[in-house]
Amino acid sequence: MEIEIAALIMAAGKSTRMKSALPKAAHNICGKPMARHIIDACADAGIDNIICVVGHEAGKVREALGEDIIYALQSQQLGTGHAVSQAMPHIPDKTRAVVVLPADTPLITTQALKSLIYAHISESNAATLLSAELEDAASYGRVVRDADGSVLYIREAKDADEATLAIREINTSIYCFDADLLSKNLALLKTDNAQGEYYLTDIIELLNKAGHRVGAVVADNSSDALGINNRVELAEAAAVMRRRILDKLMLSGVTIVDPETTYIDCNVEIGPDTIVHPCTIIESGSRIGSNCEVGPFARLAGVTIADNTAR
Repeated sequence: MEIEIAALIMAAGKSTRMKSALPKAAHNICGKPMARHIIDACADAGIDNIICVVGHEAGKVREALGEDIIYALQSQQLGTGHAVSQAMPHIPDKTRAVVVLPADTPLITTQALKSLIYAHISESNAATLLSAELEDAASYGRVVRDADGSVLYIREAKDADEATLAIREINTSIYCFDADLLSKNLALLKTDNAQGEYYLTDIIELLNKAGHRVGAVVADNSSDALGINNRVELAEAAAVMRRRILDKLMLSGVTIVDPETTYIDCNVEIGPDTIVHPCTIIESGSRIGSNCEVGPFARLAGVTIADNTAR
């Protein structure tokens, strides 16, 4: 990266809709904790300073995600703006831009983050958000743009009128901020909204009122920013990620006879000309050589298979 960038991953919430004793950020998806996918995407995008904001069941989140990142504690859940403010002291002084992401978007890609950062820098924006266009925007916050394409504000669905709810472009809650302006405007946030919380989204309107430009990048694929709130959405996201894994393997020379019945985790290596037959599960950490046959009806966990092996 040409400038110093930090990433803040928001993992402090209680995640009540998951109905689980395990924090949402720690739930497994294709062999890796949910938020770990985000950490790795940030690292692959060239972001060196990664801070995870924890609160509810902080110890379990840290245990799942590892100790190679920085943790900030939000002891009271007072909104997204408050969560970011708890992380700001951990950001190095030389940081020029801050990427903020929720911990429940494991499908975010390195390329999407690079596109967001590139737009932010090249357009000299005070803030740049990643948006997506949906046929049914449901309860997502709406992106309201000016005539020149810049973003005026984000209106949460619960606070929106009928005209605003008709907008299809939604906020994914993934942003890139100018670090100095973010710090200054966090102190200006108020709780005059339906939830009585400090909304990070209100900073967009504050920046506009101060004459700063706010931009937006529409995600190439709306699934990149798919958020997970319950077990149904977890399964939907896992299906998308699983297909990405299979497609990457097939394009590298692996034959997947039936992708619909094949489950392969991330962090699995398979050599070219290997055939994976239907109803096969290959779990994280497995290493399979070239010109092998696996399955059908096989489950492999953390195994190493040499070249030219049928199993």
